[in-house]
Amino acid sequence: MWNHSIDFNLIYIALNYCCNGDIHKTIALLLEFEQWKRQDNNEQKYKKRINKFLEKRCCNHNVNLFCMFRSEIYKGSTSIERATIYTVNNCLPFVEIDKEKN
Repeated sequence: MWNHSIDFNLIYIALNYCCNGDIHKTIALLLEFEQWKRQDNNEQKYKKRINKFLEKRCCNHNVNLFCMFRSEIYKGSTSIERATIYTVNNCLPFVEIDKEKN
């Protein structure tokens, strides 16, 4: 479904911060995200805002896009605030080196 290329950080965030450890909710959320990503040029909208994310040290584009998705569904904090919390405050656990090991 994702050609085995889904970012581990997305799984981590969805599982731990969005779905409270419920794997079924996590899978449903990630499927919903993949559908959202393809609708209404959402990836293009992100590309227009990419520099604002990078200024806050949010360098994982998949996570940033996921934060845009979450911010549209759940009002309260902006996508950049969410990405900053996930990336900087909570220290995302997976990096490019982890992908290379597999």
